[in-house]
Amino acid sequence: MSAASPSERCRIVLIAPTEGNDDEVFKRMEQALGAGDVASIIIPPANETTFQQRAAGLVEIAHRHDVAAMVVADTQIAGRVGADGIHVDTGTSDAEPILEKFADTMMVGVGGIKTRHNALEAGEIRPDYVFFGRIGYDLKPDPHPRNMALAEWWAALVEVPCVVMAGSEMGSVGVAAQTGADFVALSQAIFAQGISPAEAVAEANAILERDAPLLKA
Repeated sequence: MSAASPSERCRIVLIAPTEGNDDEVFKRMEQALGAGDVASIIIPPANETTFQQRAAGLVEIAHRHDVAAMVVADTQIAGRVGADGIHVDTGTSDAEPILEKFADTMMVGVGGIKTRHNALEAGEIRPDYVFFGRIGYDLKPDPHPRNMALAEWWAALVEVPCVVMAGSEMGSVGVAAQTGADFVALSQAIFAQGISPAEAVAEANAILERDAPLLKA
């Protein structure tokens, strides 16, 4: 059986690291994006005085690799640096006015979802995706069971794409993809100290090609 193409199976979303200086972060992101298929990156806030500079550099790297770039929360910086979208990690009430304002010009994703009720509320405003998990909390080897359950339930019922946060170990990639999620988010598994981002992205894609189910049409 031939491997599924990235368009047919779960793909990778990378959460940019917040630690390290800009040059280090840019170098590691460049290595990661040059090593295999990545759908998008999400750029969390860093130092307030330098966040725009870091976001601009990461957006430039992403676009050079034909990868979408999402900035967390800050609509002004997202616009200034030419990001493709805004990731709202604090739930539907904060996402709704942003979606109303920017839906025609930027993608908007919604995180901060802890229950099925939260998820359905998010789905009602029709974001570009919903995100199950918390950025910066992939500290354990395995994905959080609640996020896995929500992603599996959502993927079976709802057309809005979903992203599920994997754990800190590479073995969690295939487990997360088995939920039927459209995307698996990775951070520590790619960017933790001592890990080669290029080798990790290549390995994650190999796991997805082998283990990820075909997505529903």
